[in-house]
Amino acid sequence: MRRRRSVLVLGLVLALALCGVSGWSYARARGDNDLAYAKSRDAALAAGRRHIVRLNSLDARDVDAGLAAWLDATTGPLRDELRASRATSARVLNEQGTTTRAEVTDAAVTELDDRSGTARLIATVRIEAQPRTGGPTTDRKRFEASLARTGGGWKLTSLTAVAVGTG
Repeated sequence: MRRRRSVLVLGLVLALALCGVSGWSYARARGDNDLAYAKSRDAALAAGRRHIVRLNSLDARDVDAGLAAWLDATTGPLRDELRASRATSARVLNEQGTTTRAEVTDAAVTELDDRSGTARLIATVRIEAQPRTGGPTTDRKRFEASLARTGGGWKLTSLTAVAVGTG
């Protein structure tokens, strides 16, 4: 009986010690700068992927909504450029009548400055285009993007096509 009680007390002490160590570890990790940095990186990556899709997708039946989505996905110089060319872009896109649908097939954050709220990423994108007449086509592109953290989340400040090397 005494031995059983000693084993139970020892088990209880070990369980309490494990709980204490686990709680300390959790509290330390929760306040860890690495965790905050990783969350910021993941948010920038998710937003970058989403916005690259937006800027490479357009429904020819509703060009105005597509152009509004482009403005919503951008900030800074890229947004200014898209806003300045909106009327011309709308006319050309309505004339062409091509619907495009993009999918980011892979992406990675290459730089992140969490303090200044800037990031850069690279992405590969598959773009399916359905012209008004003719058959659909699929194109694969690589992009480099810059992002800035705004009150509305991460937004693209630049998007540049990256040429595929010829070896």
